[in-house]
Amino acid sequence: MNTERCANSKLTRRSALNAGIAALAACPAWPFQQRPVPAGTPPNMTTDDPPFMTPVEPPNTPLGVGKGVHPGRVVWAHDPKVATWDGKTGNWWEDAHTDPRIVDAMVSGNLRSLTGEKTDKEAWRVLFGYSKQTRKLSGGDGYRAGEKIAIKVNSNQDRPGAWRFGAGMPSPQVLYSVVHQLITVAGVPGQDITLYDASRYIGDPIYDRIRANPDPNFQAVKFVASQRMAGNGRTAAVPDKANPVKFSCTEVPTAYLPQCVTEAKYLVNVALSRAHGLMGITANAKNLFGSVYFEDRGIFTPEPLHNYASRDLPMGSYNCLVDLIAHKHLGGKTLLYLSDFLYVAVSQNERVIKYASFGDNWCSSLFASQDPVAIDSVGLDFIRNEPRARECRGKPENYLHEAALAEKPPSGTVYDPAGDHTPVTSLGVHEHWNNETDKQYSRNLGKREGIELVKV
Repeated sequence: MNTERCANSKLTRRSALNAGIAALAACPAWPFQQRPVPAGTPPNMTTDDPPFMTPVEPPNTPLGVGKGVHPGRVVWAHDPKVATWDGKTGNWWEDAHTDPRIVDAMVSGNLRSLTGEKTDKEAWRVLFGYSKQTRKLSGGDGYRAGEKIAIKVNSNQDRPGAWRFGAGMPSPQVLYSVVHQLITVAGVPGQDITLYDASRYIGDPIYDRIRANPDPNFQAVKFVASQRMAGNGRTAAVPDKANPVKFSCTEVPTAYLPQCVTEAKYLVNVALSRAHGLMGITANAKNLFGSVYFEDRGIFTPEPLHNYASRDLPMGSYNCLVDLIAHKHLGGKTLLYLSDFLYVAVSQNERVIKYASFGDNWCSSLFASQDPVAIDSVGLDFIRNEPRARECRGKPENYLHEAALAEKPPSGTVYDPAGDHTPVTSLGVHEHWNNETDKQYSRNLGKREGIELVKV
């Protein structure tokens, strides 16, 4: 694309905020005061972006082409009994406050409902088979010995040391359940599973939970973290210079991916969906920011990308998230998208809160899909209709329009992250529900295209 189309990403106010985020990311130790905060109403925040309430397109106006065995399907498991923290005692990630048995049932139910299969084993067989079929890989259905799997964790708030009170972290129970499913149901050896966030840390509540299982497979699971934070069983992410991400805007420098990702046959994307002070929302697409290395920085960091995914960008702008979703080693090899929505944070650096839209309760939800655009579209609908998600502002759906219509996007960008002159086609389907009460998408209303939200 030509340089003029990227020019609208140069925003002085956003650049200043990015500098603050970059400084925060450079700190190896946890930067926040360790003190209790009550659950419930978030702190006051100021911004000059308008709240994102009304999308540019009418409800039930699908854009793009649905992906998955059941195209455009997003599965929603919701059980209020899974999250019972009182906001004061202990911390939410302890088993006393997050029931691992219910989490296991939610993960299992999501897998079966997503694929339409009666057992978890068959569900995994279908997921592996669909990935191989769409990528034209050999090996038939199901997992084959020696195939490696990388699990992308959203560790944005994580640094070495104890998690702060009420922090917005990945649910250890969810990640353990996914690893347990892969090992005991799908038949993946632990040595072929890697949990990673190349620009952050993977904290002890996650690491210790997996290592607590004496089975050799759980002892063999790998953990990859930032080069600056590696140690204590976490190995440093190493960039693979043979597999660049060539962003489709000439202003964005080339990035490189971790070897644990490029060596993997499959990726499982486990996001934390919530409002975001720079992007409006963070979900599965934004989770991929923890996968990029820039030569001039000498580290894994998403900082050079912030201006190119900003919520300040007008609709019809280039968005770097589309290049990440489309890259063959990221969205291209993703087997399963999960959105951890059990305890949702105010925004990317804040504590967890109860949502008024969930009856002033914890969200207690887990979403799953094979469609990266559909799952983020559903997440955006939930977040934009929550009055306490105050950082869902600006134009957070720009990347969803660009991704859904990637073959002929509103920006006119030729998205080609491989740099091989093979432009991408639609990366999934985007639309908004009919209303926040019924939560009906086009396929729920009997249409042949669009999103289908299935509640478990």
